[in-house]
Amino acid sequence: MTTKTPLKGKVALVAGATRGAGRAIAVELGRAGATVYATGRTTREHLSEMGRAAETIEETAELVTAAGGEGIAVPTDHLEPERVRALVERIDAGHGRLDILVNDLWGGNQLLDFQTKMWDVDLDRGLRMLDLGVKSHIITSSVALPLLVRRTGGLVIEVTDGTAESNKGFRENFYYDLAKNAPIRMAFILGEELKSVGGTAVAVTPGFIRSEEMLDIFGLTEENWRDGIDKQAHWALSESPVYVGRAVAALATDPGQTRWNGRSLDSGQLAREYGFTDADGSRPDVWGYLKAEGEAEEGHRPPMEDYR
Repeated sequence: MTTKTPLKGKVALVAGATRGAGRAIAVELGRAGATVYATGRTTREHLSEMGRAAETIEETAELVTAAGGEGIAVPTDHLEPERVRALVERIDAGHGRLDILVNDLWGGNQLLDFQTKMWDVDLDRGLRMLDLGVKSHIITSSVALPLLVRRTGGLVIEVTDGTAESNKGFRENFYYDLAKNAPIRMAFILGEELKSVGGTAVAVTPGFIRSEEMLDIFGLTEENWRDGIDKQAHWALSESPVYVGRAVAALATDPGQTRWNGRSLDSGQLAREYGFTDADGSRPDVWGYLKAEGEAEEGHRPPMEDYR
C-alpha cells in the first residue's frame, strides 16, 4: 500500500526557492508531505538584485503548505556563511534532522553576455556569476551537510542547466559554462563522499523551462505559452517548472535512489523512469531531442512530436 505523503516527517532545505525550478521543487516536496525550508533573497520586504518583486520566498512557503506540506520561509543570502549557519541551526533546533538538500542557487541571468569572448566580459560580472552559481552551492553544502549526514539516506540535489553529456559542447559564455558545469562535478564528488553514510547526490537539470522570468522574456503566460513557438522552435518542447519539481520529488521518494548516485539527470529522463508528466499531461524531452537533432543527417530533423 502506498501513501500520498511518503515524505511526511522528512525535512528538506530548498536553497533558492523564490521562483522557477526551486519554487516548484519546494512545492512538490511539500505535496509529498515534507517540511520544506524555502530560502532566497527576495521577500515581501526586500528585493534581490534580480529585481523581481512578483515572486517571494513567503509565497513559496505558502504554496508548500497549501500543497500539503509545511512551508517555512527563511530569508537567506547563501553567499554569507553566517546567514547559512543561522539557517541550519534553526533547522537543527526545530527538527534535529535534514533529509534533503536542494542547491538551486543561481540568479545570474541578468549578468549573461552570450556571444561575447571571455576577454571582453567584464571581470566583476563574470566573477559574480561564479559566486552566485558555484560559491553559494559550496557554502551551503559545507554548512548543511554535517546535519544531513547524521542520519543515513540523505539526498543532495544539485540543480543546474544541462547534463554531463550535453554540456560537453560550447555553452557560449566562459563564466556561464563554468557555473553550470560545476554543480555536475559537485554532485559526483559528494556522491563519492556520501557513500560511506548511505547518502546520495545527483545533479538534476530541467529542459527548456518556462520559468516566470522566461515567460516574461517571451512576453507570454503559462496559458498562451505556445504562441512563442514561432520565435524559437525548441520552445515547442518547453516544460513548466512543475516537471522538474515532480522529478526531484520522484527521486526523493524512491527507496532505490542510490542507483543514481553521482550522476547528472534531466527531467525528461526521470519522467520516463518514474512515469510522471508535466502539468498538462505531456512528457517533453528537449535534451533527448537536441541529442537526436545533433546526430541527424542534414535536412532530416527528428519530428518534435516524438519528444513531447
